[in-house]
Amino acid sequence: RVDEFMENGRAQFPFPYQPYDIQEQFMQALYSALDQGKVGIFESPTGTGKSLSLICGALSWLSDHEEKRRQEAAALLQEGEAALSTFTPQPSASSSSAEPDWITDFVQKKAERDLVSKLKAREEELKRKKRDERLEMIRNNVQLNVFALMLRFCAAEEDTDDDLVEEHVTKIYYCSRTHSQLAQFVHEVQKSPFSKDISVVTLGSRQNLCVNEEVRRLGSIQRINDRCMEMQKNKHEKQHDEEGVKRKRGPAKTVCPFNKASALQKMRDDLLGTVQDIEQLVKLGRETHSCPYYATRLAIPPAQLVVLPYQMLLHEATRRAAGVQLKGQVVIIDEAHNLSDTLSCIHSAELTGAQLCRTHSQLSQYADRYKSRLKAKNLMYIKQILFVIEGLVRVLGGKVGQNPQSQTTQTGTEMLTINNFLFKAQIDNINLFKLQRYFEKSMISRKLGGFVEKYAGSGVSLHVQSGSNKENRRTEGLNRYLQTLQSNQGAATGQRAVLSASPMMQVEGFFMALTNSNTDGRVVVHRQGSSVKFLLLNPAVHFAQVLKECRAVIIAGGTMQPVSDFKQELLFSAGVGEERITEFSCGHVIPPENILPLVLCSGPSGQELDFTFQNRDSPRMMDETGRILSNICNVVPGGVVCFFPSYEYSRRIISHWEASGALTRLANKKKSCHSSNASPHHLALKIYYYCIISLYFSLTGALLFSVVGGKMSEGINFSDDLGRCVVMVGMPYPNIKSPELQEKMSYLDKHLPHGGGRSPGQALIENLCMKAVNQSIGRAIRHRGDYSSMVLCDRRYARPATLSKLPTWIKDRTSTHASFGPAFAAMRKVRMLHPSLFNTFSFHVLSFNLCSDPARQHLWFREVKMNADKGQRRN
Repeated sequence: RVDEFMENGRAQFPFPYQPYDIQEQFMQALYSALDQGKVGIFESPTGTGKSLSLICGALSWLSDHEEKRRQEAAALLQEGEAALSTFTPQPSASSSSAEPDWITDFVQKKAERDLVSKLKAREEELKRKKRDERLEMIRNNVQLNVFALMLRFCAAEEDTDDDLVEEHVTKIYYCSRTHSQLAQFVHEVQKSPFSKDISVVTLGSRQNLCVNEEVRRLGSIQRINDRCMEMQKNKHEKQHDEEGVKRKRGPAKTVCPFNKASALQKMRDDLLGTVQDIEQLVKLGRETHSCPYYATRLAIPPAQLVVLPYQMLLHEATRRAAGVQLKGQVVIIDEAHNLSDTLSCIHSAELTGAQLCRTHSQLSQYADRYKSRLKAKNLMYIKQILFVIEGLVRVLGGKVGQNPQSQTTQTGTEMLTINNFLFKAQIDNINLFKLQRYFEKSMISRKLGGFVEKYAGSGVSLHVQSGSNKENRRTEGLNRYLQTLQSNQGAATGQRAVLSASPMMQVEGFFMALTNSNTDGRVVVHRQGSSVKFLLLNPAVHFAQVLKECRAVIIAGGTMQPVSDFKQELLFSAGVGEERITEFSCGHVIPPENILPLVLCSGPSGQELDFTFQNRDSPRMMDETGRILSNICNVVPGGVVCFFPSYEYSRRIISHWEASGALTRLANKKKSCHSSNASPHHLALKIYYYCIISLYFSLTGALLFSVVGGKMSEGINFSDDLGRCVVMVGMPYPNIKSPELQEKMSYLDKHLPHGGGRSPGQALIENLCMKAVNQSIGRAIRHRGDYSSMVLCDRRYARPATLSKLPTWIKDRTSTHASFGPAFAAMRKVRMLHPSLFNTFSFHVLSFNLCSDPARQHLWFREVKMNADKGQRRN
């Protein structure tokens, strides 16, 4: 029966309710892709139950896959036991035989190899049975301590529990962009039919999972990491002290009270037994006085579903540190529309003058203090690192050994290949690969934390070793120059940023980035800002390892258009053949009449809508935009969300409306909400939500101003009355004058094939624009019964090439209007229902997006509902 499932797919999938047809199709396509080891590109609009389809489809495959392996292992186990009972050694070659000696030896060794294979299968099957039995006990709340567990399992075979839990089972890694998206996914798992049978672990950073308040108060993730690692080091030193090793003089070193083996193992068992998100893990850690960060990592090997953020899976060093193993496993990357940009950002690295300053000082102090105790080889590597840092300073315009006050520092930005940068910095003779291995083995960045106290105040002043030895004299000018760099940077930023405890981590990351191929990256030198940045141009080079190691990779999103460019840049460039790629795309579950996408080419007064950079600042264009919004607010109930292409243009046009009185006229129709320095985005959202809830009692709804690519364009759901109309003002093209973007375009033009009458660089610009548009306008339709209008204000949207980049379910229903009248008439004809307020309003959206703490969510919900009830009673 299982073999039939695996070969032909499933006819039915466990689901919490009757699935839509497109959900069944989605799960069947997903099941087939996982079984065949494909790289799948899955597109399913938000509101079609994509997360639940991923869960039920993938876990159904995993369940069938494990059952098939059990059947195969049981068969091998029987064969192994039978072979073991009947196995007898063959007579030696010296005995009389008609066969030649080499044939006898071959038969003998083959029989031995077969027996070993069967014995291994027998051992693996016994381990699997123990693991399943252990998880079953955990789920049934059997309270056994570590020693009882060891006695329980060792009774069957002389094997320790530690050996058992370190075995990596077949699992699914699910990753998404933000922790809130991961939490939503975990909540969907909790509601699924698999919630009682699946072992799930959610990974996060120390900043998200730490329960030690002393450490949490440090604030920045780098300080938290450094302090945690320091306490781990102290813990190991304390263990040596307890073993009888004499401790050095000095104050007792602090260890973390939450990091105890017995407590961690108990928490690992608890989280494997029930599905929990990060907030529940933190609560459990406080209750059990154990560390969720290390407990989750202990739970990775036996877990069947691992939920983690992008960065932890896509970055090799982070994967290795977390204990994530991809060999033969399944990876699902959700919200993957910006996967290429995400990979580029993760593998880019930047160093500032302040970080160079502090790293050089710390490492110099470390070398001077311990040079008599360091091995010659280690001292050589430290001097090489100092030499490379000095080379970076030279590139920034400093000259070692001279007073910086007498130097003329250059300004401007320079883009260099990796090789040219190494030549320019005069560090091309240094083997960066060996330095990278030294970083990994020595963990030098953790040893420099003790030198932080050498800095006064916020780190502007630099500690310089006193003395007149040759080494100090040689670096005196460098130290003064670095000190100037740090002072300038502190003045430029107002010294708002708190420097991390160990900038050597950033130095190590930059060194690692320089080991990329010369053609795959560039180094940007900002002399005026005193920084060097590595820019990755070819994200496929790092994604290739994930694709190679995994059994199957699923790339999913609400919209993955344009798929052809996505495949070319990220899959074909990584060596994936067309035969391994499978695609699935479905429409929306809403009826056709529930969506009205419009392209406006002109406004109410006949002004052509051309929001190019040259025209969008004209008063006539701004006034026409105000008239469009005013007319829309007249006919659309509930909430209207207006997206602008940039923060700068948003400020400019709103200021113009304030001066002309247009903003006051809009406020008479709907409450205007927008974020500013005095009103952050979450406060603007609260006001907007409250106005929508109160629309039946006092107001006529609200108008929310937002920016494409901002915090309200992704991750915020404007369902039901929160978004009855979405207005897109202009086209949010990226800054074409950016040196980094120009270099990326040049790279694509050189390395990717041209097609469709456009260059790959031009396609990149268009794709970045339309991906942002698709994400923004998709905020409004969130479920089957939702409805909304989408107004694209710019004549350029009418171009066929641009329309083709809209999601299919929007593109097929889009109408283009050369004049405003017919478009406005179409909006008036739309059947705008007024559902009962608390029957359809998505309070979970409101509470989940505004606060992450469940107690605060509950209080916010009560406050909003109570205020709405008061308004109803007044009426």
